[in-house]
Amino acid sequence: MQHRSVFVCATFCLTLLAGAFWCVAEAQTGSDALKSVSRAFPPGYVGQERCVACHESQRRDWAASSHAKSMQVASPSTLLGRFDGKPVGGGDFAAFMREPSAWARLDGANGKKADFPVAFTLGVFPLQQYLVPFSGGRLQALPFAWDSRPASEGGQRWFSLYPEAGIKPGDALHWTGRNQTWNSMCADCHSTGLRKNHDPATRAYSTTWSDINVACEACHGPGASHVAWAESGRAATIPNKDFTAEGASARGGYWGDFDERGIRRFVGPARQREVDRCAPCHARRRALTDGWTSGQPLLDSHSPALLDDTLYFADGQFQDEVFEIGSFLQSRMAQAGVVCTDCHSAHGGGLKAGGNGVCAQCHDASRFDTSSHHRHTQGSEAARCVTCHMPGRTYMGVHVRHDHSFRLPAPRRAAALGAPDPCLTCHAKRGADWAEEALSRWGGGGHRTGSKFAEALDAGRKRLSGADRLLVEAAIDASNPAIARGTALSLLARFPGPLALPALNKGLADSEPLVRLGAVRGLAPYAPPLLSRLLSPVMGDPARAVRTEAARLLASANPAERSEPFRSALKEWVEAEQLASERPESALNLGVLWAELGDAEKAEATLRSAIEEDPSFTAGAITLADLYRAEGRNGEAEQVLRKSAAAAPRAGDARYALALTLIRQGRRAEARTELERAATLSPEEPRFAYAYGLALWEDGDRALAIDIWQKASRRNPGDRNLLEALVSFARESGRIEEAARYARSLARLAPGNPDAATGREEKEPDGR
Repeated sequence: MQHRSVFVCATFCLTLLAGAFWCVAEAQTGSDALKSVSRAFPPGYVGQERCVACHESQRRDWAASSHAKSMQVASPSTLLGRFDGKPVGGGDFAAFMREPSAWARLDGANGKKADFPVAFTLGVFPLQQYLVPFSGGRLQALPFAWDSRPASEGGQRWFSLYPEAGIKPGDALHWTGRNQTWNSMCADCHSTGLRKNHDPATRAYSTTWSDINVACEACHGPGASHVAWAESGRAATIPNKDFTAEGASARGGYWGDFDERGIRRFVGPARQREVDRCAPCHARRRALTDGWTSGQPLLDSHSPALLDDTLYFADGQFQDEVFEIGSFLQSRMAQAGVVCTDCHSAHGGGLKAGGNGVCAQCHDASRFDTSSHHRHTQGSEAARCVTCHMPGRTYMGVHVRHDHSFRLPAPRRAAALGAPDPCLTCHAKRGADWAEEALSRWGGGGHRTGSKFAEALDAGRKRLSGADRLLVEAAIDASNPAIARGTALSLLARFPGPLALPALNKGLADSEPLVRLGAVRGLAPYAPPLLSRLLSPVMGDPARAVRTEAARLLASANPAERSEPFRSALKEWVEAEQLASERPESALNLGVLWAELGDAEKAEATLRSAIEEDPSFTAGAITLADLYRAEGRNGEAEQVLRKSAAAAPRAGDARYALALTLIRQGRRAEARTELERAATLSPEEPRFAYAYGLALWEDGDRALAIDIWQKASRRNPGDRNLLEALVSFARESGRIEEAARYARSLARLAPGNPDAATGREEKEPDGR
């Protein structure tokens, strides 16, 4: 008994020591907490202190702005949350003060509760987030935020940012995971002159900033030359007051009088630089360079998202958290030359006027801010311009953001597309037809943003018959916004052929970089000789996003390509991926490139690093297994895939890849089990159901195979493989009526398909 007691005591002490070690290793404490990030000045940066000495009025406006409070050291004066120790979220979280610091108590990376120091605040309204310093220079965002709205609006409370997600430790979305790491996910838009400085070898950050918040040089660019100009006599002969052209404010131009429609227009030089100044932090995008300069063209420093189906509705309305620029670029405002600072104060950030006043700057209030125009009670919420023309969606629990495409309501089209509409938001019971008829009576049936490209994008996303023709028409119609034209071209990758190719070729030479970017993406499925011919001239494209993406595609098509423009553009692509070296997705992209260029050893090492970074990253495991398969290392491929499936038990793609590996080894029974798991775990993926059905058919379970395909086809009505299988195997089973029905569906999608042609000859039971 005595020996047993000693053993239990020793085990208990070791457990305590392990817990203590974990707390220290997991999160830095005390004075070390503020050492995660340091101040350093990139070339040309001087810090906001040098600016405010001469620009006091601008400083006052800025000091009250959200930009000035975008990130702050946590202190009693900056903490908005109630750090009173009371548990919230069913006891999952508590915030408290332990002098002199703020702390949070919640589950850490090992699933056990611990206390974590709060080092910084992020944002200010309508919510404030909090950052915890971890080893390796990381700052992690807590999963609970403070609702800083007034209590009368439901604020002044702690709330969970992911209340329904059930996120567990080890998940990339867990607050200790990579998708909540400030250094890579938030930093470059919450601080100025930021350099992430991630070291892939140590997987640690040495992040620096010139200013902790969004300060002067975030928008005006490096100020050293301007300061020198000011201190040396302010020579009038030096252009832009010695700011770079990108950092200087636009000069010239004026606003004309109200025209016969009651609208004022800007007269003067183009001001796209003003939009590009805001775009990097108000767009869904991927950084291409470390340390972009404010005001440079967006596609020189970032690769923006197009109107992708997971981000936007088919008519261009925002769906996911895409911020403002992608919507604004669709608008008639953007096409008319309106820029961000026409509505928003350049230094204060707020609107230049309250209520409908900001719109009345350019839209005559006597004509537009009246019940005869908006058809609602004057002064009501429904009478606000933004209610109908900038509908909002709520993100991060409490943050209402407004769609900046400034569109007219289109209830009937929205209903057909499954998109929201402001009329139906308030009058859902009345229905789309009622709302459409009311708008027509009021004369509201004019130009509607998205009206000319919505049908095309919807058809392309669903792979409907005739989608390629609609997409080509949308892409070549110069009256459509460039971002929509580029999206249409990118969707043509799903419909390669003689109809799409001329439009893609023309798109490569378009004056709009977003169109050229979409054209490059649309060329992905074409044969290497054609890609070499079409993409070689694109290596000199002035937009970095276009030429780097083209270089990557050309590298796949022609690994022997060695021209200097190609090597330069591909080097830029590699640098962009290395900039995101902490992301397993970037390691995957680089690994695939090395494999295509014939460096299998480098490819294997890079892909292994992706899996080590995140064992649940199935795409990396699948690609590594494919590399092993090509080298005849099927046993190692199987081992990698089994580990991946265990690390990501809800992912169907790893099971599907494992099934294919087992089939190659002749282990069909095991493969069928994995195919069933893949189809069950990922019912949205038609390939998995198709392959599982084939396995069932070959094993004699023909009725079940057809049932699996039928269910999958209902979920994916545009999938040709499923329809071809249903036509062929239903006919083979003697189910002639079903075969004919599926053949007609296939004929609408693929008129030249022989199965469809045969199906058209089938007769209905009554002889029709």
